[in-house]
Amino acid sequence: MNSCEGPRAKRGAKLFGLTTTILIVVGLVLAGPAFADRNQCAPGGPESASALPKDLTTVGGVGRDDDHTTASVEPLSEINVNSLGLNSPGVLNVGTLSDAPPSVCVDANGTFSGFDNQLLAAMAKKLGLQVRFASTDFSALLAEVASRRFDVGSSSVKATAARRRTVGFTNGYDFGYYALIVPPGSPIKAFSDLAAGQRIGVVQGTVEESYVVDTLHLQPVKYPGFATVSASLKPRQIDAWVAPAALAANVMHPGDPAMVVANEFSPGDFVAYPVANDNPALISALNSALDAVIADGTWSKLYSEWVPRPLPPGWKPGSRAAPTPHLPDFAAIAASNHHKSMHPPAPKSVLAQLRDQFLDWDLYKQAVPALLMTGLPNTLILTNSALAIGLVLGMVLAMAGMSNSWWLRWPARIYTDIFRGLPEVVIILIIGMGIGPLVGGLTNNNPYPLGIAALGLMAAAYIGEILRSGIQSVDSGQLEAARALGFSYPAAMRLVVVPQGVRRVLPALVNQAIALLKGSALVYFLGLVAQERELFQVGRDLNAQTGNLSPLVAAGLFYLLLTVPLTHLVNYIDARLRRGGSSDESEESAAMVSSTLGPGMT
Repeated sequence: MNSCEGPRAKRGAKLFGLTTTILIVVGLVLAGPAFADRNQCAPGGPESASALPKDLTTVGGVGRDDDHTTASVEPLSEINVNSLGLNSPGVLNVGTLSDAPPSVCVDANGTFSGFDNQLLAAMAKKLGLQVRFASTDFSALLAEVASRRFDVGSSSVKATAARRRTVGFTNGYDFGYYALIVPPGSPIKAFSDLAAGQRIGVVQGTVEESYVVDTLHLQPVKYPGFATVSASLKPRQIDAWVAPAALAANVMHPGDPAMVVANEFSPGDFVAYPVANDNPALISALNSALDAVIADGTWSKLYSEWVPRPLPPGWKPGSRAAPTPHLPDFAAIAASNHHKSMHPPAPKSVLAQLRDQFLDWDLYKQAVPALLMTGLPNTLILTNSALAIGLVLGMVLAMAGMSNSWWLRWPARIYTDIFRGLPEVVIILIIGMGIGPLVGGLTNNNPYPLGIAALGLMAAAYIGEILRSGIQSVDSGQLEAARALGFSYPAAMRLVVVPQGVRRVLPALVNQAIALLKGSALVYFLGLVAQERELFQVGRDLNAQTGNLSPLVAAGLFYLLLTVPLTHLVNYIDARLRRGGSSDESEESAAMVSSTLGPGMT
C-alpha cells in the first residue's frame, strides 16, 4: 500500500466527521423556528368534541351485535381471579400498540395510555388485577392473543365474524367508522371513487384493509403502522387513506395536505377486547368489569376525555343489562366550537412541510432524554449480549465447519445456511412467537431475552463464516511448525493459528457488530414493555405521539453516533493490519474480508 494512503484516509475520515457535524448543527438551527405538534397521546377533553359526520352512511344496527352481546353479566363478587387462566397470577398481560392515538398510544412519560388502555386498566382494577402493557404490531396482535402470548389485546379491535374464528371477544365498549382521507385537490370524493390502479393506504390486519379488499374488491398498499401511512399520504405517495375516523381526526393537523372527504359505518361489529377462545372465564370476568365501570361512570368519564363524540342511535356499551351512560351533548359542543373556529390556515409549502416534519427543535429536545435514558441502554444491551453469543457460538461453528468429521461439519453448514438465508425479522418472529410459549416459565413471558437470543443466533451464522475464512487463510505451515515444536493440535490451533486468523478478520467482525447494532431495532416486533424499548421504538413512539418524524430523525442521529465511530475503527484497524503485515498477507486478508462481506463493506 502507498505510504501516503493512510494519512489520506485519516484526512478523509476527519472531513467526513466534520461534514456530518456541520449538517447536524445546521439542521438543528433550521429546526429552531418550528413549533412542536400537540401531544396526540393526551386527552382533549369534552371541549374537543366532534359531531358525527353528516355524510355518514349506514345500513342499520351500527356497532350492534345482539348475537354476541351477553344479556347480563356475572356479579363481580362471584368471580374467582385465580381461575382466569392468566399467564402470571394476579397480572393481566396486555398486548397493545404505541402508534394509534387516541385509542392506544405511549404518552410523554413513556406510559401506555389512550382510551382503550385506560378503560382496560380501570376494568382490571375492578377485578383486583395489575396490568402489564407491551407493544406489538397490529398484524400480529390477534395471533399473539390466541397463542396466550398476551392475556388480552387492546387496540380498538372490531369483533368481526372472521376474527371470532381466531379469538373470542368481550362485549363492546366502543363503536367505529371509516374515514376516507385524500390530498387536497384529489378527484376522489367518495368511497365509490376508489378504483383499481390507485394507491390506497391501509394498516395491515385492520378492518379497513378487509373493507378495501372484501367490499371494494381492490388491492391496497399495506403499512405496518398508522403513523407510517399518514406520513406517506402527505407527500402524495399514496392517493387515499382508509382510516379509523377517530384516529384520523387525531393525526391530522391544521395546514396538513390532507382532508377527510367521506365517512362510512361498519354496521354490526362493535369494538371489543380480544381474548383467547379457550379462556371463557376471562371473557366473562372482563364483561362483568366493563358493566361495572359503565355503572360507576368511569366509562363516560374516559369516553368524554379521549373520544368525545355522540353515540349512534340505539347503541350503548356493555351487556344488554348495562345502564345507558350519561354523556354531555357532544353535538352541541362541537357546533359551538365550529362557530368559534377561525378560518383554516393557508397550506404550507413543501419545504415548510419537510422542515416541520423532520427538523422540529422542540421535539429533538423532548426526544433526546428518552432516547438517552431508555433507548440507548437497551440498544447497547441487546447488541452487546447478542454479540457475545455470536462470538462464542460462531467460533464453535467455525471449528465444526473445518472439521474432518461430517457429523460436525454438516450440522454447522445447515445451521449457517438457514440463519443466513432467512430474513432477520422472520427469525425473530419464529423464535419470539414459536419458542416463546415453550420457555415462558423461564423468561416470565418476557420476549426481551428471546430477542437477544434471536439476534445472537443470527450473528453466530455470519461470525462463524468470518472466523472460518480467517482461520483457513493462515498458511498451513504455521500449524506444521507449531506441531514440530511439540504443541498438540488443539494447543497449536488455540495459541498460533486462531489468533492470527482472528487478527486478519477484525475489520469484518467490527462490520458485523455494526450490522447487529442496527438489526437490534427489529426486536420491537416481539412486543416490549415501555422500559425495554430500544432506540428505534422510542423514536417511533414519539413519532406516534406527535405525528412528526423529528423523533425518528433524532433516533437516527443516535445510531450515527454509535456506528460512525465503529466505521472509522474498522478503517483504522484495517490500515494498521496492512502496515503491520507483509504485502502478500495484506492482500490475502483484504481478499478474504471482501469475499466474506462483499465488495465495499470494509
